[in-house]
Amino acid sequence: RLPDLGGDERAAVLLVDPHTFPLAGFLPHTGALPVVGGLASARGGPGSNRLFLDGEVHAHGAVGLLVGGDIAVGTAVSQGCRPTGPPMTVTRAERNVLYELAGAPALVRLAEVVSAHPLARRRATARGLHLGVVVDEYVDEHPRDDFLVRGILDADEATGALVVGDVVEVGRTVRFQLRDAGTVAEDLALLLNPGEPRRRGALLFSCAERRALLGSPDRDVRAARDRLGGAAVAGLVVAGGIGPIGGRNHVHGFTAAVLAFG
Repeated sequence: RLPDLGGDERAAVLLVDPHTFPLAGFLPHTGALPVVGGLASARGGPGSNRLFLDGEVHAHGAVGLLVGGDIAVGTAVSQGCRPTGPPMTVTRAERNVLYELAGAPALVRLAEVVSAHPLARRRATARGLHLGVVVDEYVDEHPRDDFLVRGILDADEATGALVVGDVVEVGRTVRFQLRDAGTVAEDLALLLNPGEPRRRGALLFSCAERRALLGSPDRDVRAARDRLGGAAVAGLVVAGGIGPIGGRNHVHGFTAAVLAFG
């Protein structure tokens, strides 16, 4: 859990060794406090990460920083996806296996979305499809950043089921999402509003997979700096991002998570 809070905390930064820290169990206890950060993943595997805190070196766990006091903060999480196909209701599912969407096999619904794209783009579309789960079922319109994007891990032609990277309950609204280099590049710029008060600086945590898709190691950094009025940007390349979507903190892949300071 988080340490006892004093009441003036605005956000938290968290860096995690994924081999030893139960992040999925920790994040639900953070409540409405925005948490931004990422997962370390040293090439040597378990035991090879190093976390630094107050002059000490740790090989396990997580380190964090609470940001509070007289300071304004803002967060943005770029998932690099755009919706494709219609919103659908999950009508049959077991944990992270989707059997039916809108009354038809989930794999059939996926094939319908792919078939709606131009023939020359269908192979690339199929490779770039993910699933977006609506975070707020009580609004009529769902903008681009109202979906929690999860990967499609597998498909079973015999049952028509799709395996996704999270538990999705029956009754939830979902929509397929398309991730490609162009969408990844534009998404962060769309989320960062240049009309907000000038920012003093920002921390940026960019997933390694996202950087590979962009084809440039500093594209997210330049986008954040430009949209924040030239503010200084620092941060890390991470193996997975942490950031809020729909008022709750989640673990992400292919994301850029930004914590900006006013």
